[in-house]
Amino acid sequence: MRDTPNPDYRPPRHGRTALVLAATVAGMIGLTYASVPLYYLFCAVTGYGGTTQRAAEGDAPTVVSDRVFTVQFDANTSGDLPWTFKPEQASVTVRAGEQKVVFYKAINHADRPVTGRALFNVTPDKTGPYFTKIACFCFEQQTLQAGQEVDMPVLFYIDPEVVEDRNVDEVKTITLSYTFFRDQDDEAKAAAAPAPATPTN
Repeated sequence: MRDTPNPDYRPPRHGRTALVLAATVAGMIGLTYASVPLYYLFCAVTGYGGTTQRAAEGDAPTVVSDRVFTVQFDANTSGDLPWTFKPEQASVTVRAGEQKVVFYKAINHADRPVTGRALFNVTPDKTGPYFTKIACFCFEQQTLQAGQEVDMPVLFYIDPEVVEDRNVDEVKTITLSYTFFRDQDDEAKAAAAPAPATPTN
């Protein structure tokens, strides 16, 4: 007895399924790469996670408040960065709206140029929307020549609008922290550099 073909039967479309799966995976990968810059943009706009703000000098406030803060300075380096990096002052006192310049010192102990990039934040996190930098070495990567020692300035102010935020009324001390990492391009160049020749007798 022969089976009668079912006129409503449609063979499975494996090609379409594979295409949908491939598109889904590609979309997930794209979102992964996009999420990093979007996250940093979100932090920069909101101050989330203690991310500080950035302003041009002409945008700095002209009003200085009586509210006084102590700003402490912290410095760290990743293990693969052959630098000494430290603040030149442990802390400063600043009024909200007042511009202040401080310096960090960096020394490259390697026998070749090394490029680093600094990440930063402030604590308590909720002060991030008010801590504003006008100039900072952290705005771009820094290259130090072999044995070079440099002073790196930071020009900042605390937005006087902080006095209107009841959520930070109890804050008297803010810590500005930097961590220098070796730039990825610099790591690649170091890995590709030829090894020094071994002297022969």
